[in-house]
Amino acid sequence: MKKLKTRRGVAKRFSRTAKGHLKAHKGGHSHLLSSKNRKRKRRLKDPDIIKSGRIRKRINILMPYQ
Repeated sequence: MKKLKTRRGVAKRFSRTAKGHLKAHKGGHSHLLSSKNRKRKRRLKDPDIIKSGRIRKRINILMPYQ
């Protein structure tokens, strides 16, 4: 069987944790920060852990070997 190709755009946006969950950066932390309060900006810094099964299945297809 032919090797599957990794979608490079997805591989750059997501990474795996030790338990196999997906880690991604949250959006909305690059501009228009003066209107957002400190608590909101602080929470946007932390990576987002994706535990949803539907989304994980879709991304597993796009990143078969990561």
